[in-house]
Amino acid sequence: QLQLVESGGGLVQPGGSLRLSCAASGFTLDYYAIGWFRQAPGKEREGVSCISSRGVTTNYADSVKGRFTISRDNAKNTVYLQINSLKPEDTAVYYCAASRSAYCSGYAIQGYRYWGQGTQVTVSS
Repeated sequence: QLQLVESGGGLVQPGGSLRLSCAASGFTLDYYAIGWFRQAPGKEREGVSCISSRGVTTNYADSVKGRFTISRDNAKNTVYLQINSLKPEDTAVYYCAASRSAYCSGYAIQGYRYWGQGTQVTVSS
């Protein structure tokens, strides 16, 4: 069964940090760019970061630049999203997705082939 599983979410105070993980099973992530998305209640899903298949290229949404860092360990078949300086507006369900390409080419939903179930991140004091 092909699937992506996110983990690492939780409740954190403003200014705190989390590291989200996206682990693949049933297929290898080596050939896929991986994107992280988030969806807050009542809002559309938005792309926040992407990393190319070999990790050479990374992209970030303006709202998270300087605070989020995406990385991958293909040997572990896992992609990570380090989230620092968390703000209440970062509260959302975070999803990872495998692109249809080895390269990052935006955050159009239809450009991603496999999706995880999401992990909740709540930023609150």
